[in-house]
Amino acid sequence: MKGLLLRLSSLDADAAAAVRVIAHFQALLGAGRLDPAALLRSVAGLAECPAGLELADGRAFRAGPDGAVVTGPPERVSGEAALRPAGRVWLERPGPAGPFDDLVLEWLAIAAHTAQQPFRVADPALVEVVLSAREAFADRARALRLLGLASEQPLRVVAVTGPGDPEVTALALLGRGGVPGTVRVAHVGAYGVALVQRAAAGSPAAELRAAVRGAVRAGIGGPADALGAAASWEQALAALRFAQPGPPADAVADHDELGAVVLLADVPAARLAALPDVRRLAGIVEREGGGRHVAALSAFCRTGSLRAAAAELHLHHSSVAARLGRVEAATGWRLREPGDRFRAQLALHAWRLAATGERGPAAAPSVTPPPVTAPPGAAP
Repeated sequence: MKGLLLRLSSLDADAAAAVRVIAHFQALLGAGRLDPAALLRSVAGLAECPAGLELADGRAFRAGPDGAVVTGPPERVSGEAALRPAGRVWLERPGPAGPFDDLVLEWLAIAAHTAQQPFRVADPALVEVVLSAREAFADRARALRLLGLASEQPLRVVAVTGPGDPEVTALALLGRGGVPGTVRVAHVGAYGVALVQRAAAGSPAAELRAAVRGAVRAGIGGPADALGAAASWEQALAALRFAQPGPPADAVADHDELGAVVLLADVPAARLAALPDVRRLAGIVEREGGGRHVAALSAFCRTGSLRAAAAELHLHHSSVAARLGRVEAATGWRLREPGDRFRAQLALHAWRLAATGERGPAAAPSVTPPPVTAPPGAAP
């Protein structure tokens, strides 16, 4: 991160400032449990203006840029962001909002949401025990108890990857999405991993798709018995291979939604890449602007409607039609025909899996953590 800042500073001062803001919050999130008052003092110093935080339970905090506590209601709010399910964060500049205030407020809201979730950042060793099918039943039950998770309730595993620290990326995604329930996040192998237990066993796909940004991808496993979380972990990794940066519906893949298509993840990547339809798609992508054509194809196959695809991509429907026309010319498909549209959707899945390589459940990180030790004061 320091090297990136030095390079950006010599090229683009604005980009360097934006990265510095993100790095500040990544350091806060990576430090473990956040105290709301300490968080606000840090952010007020970063923004160089008073900042405020109101939590769902009614507690409110204000701090000045020097770290001193400020009392009373804010005199002027120059920008604010809402918290879920209730509350808000804000900045108090005497003049107009600063150029990076929206970025500061977005990350402050993520950090504030995290601060309201006790022990949201979990011990990776405990999470690895929960995810391992090789650990003894008693060890998995004890790890769940130490994480504050109920062994008698089902849970889902979410695997997250993207630029930066995997754990922080997962925290930001889950925090921004306001996923309800009990959530524990840790860094496992190359992934940020979230264990999610909620009152209803429904998938957090909708919340994550509303919150996903940039090059972040997520795979969601199906519900599994908490003591058999390894099954959901494998499903999350398989689903992640179907995800790709782009529209939220592509960036977050849900194992339950994939259905029988998930069986493609068991096919070797080299065999998928050799399929004629996959080679045609790869050829389209290699051409100038080809990525946009494949994005239009993906949206059309998923929605089944030219106008719905155009709305998802924020394009005029005629632009989407033109891109689909180029795909049809290159492949010979007639995308208005259900059979060819199904063939195109299957080819898209196979192309994504071939592009990610051999990174399915069989290649999941080996989970062989050290013996579980209880934190000081925990019940044996």
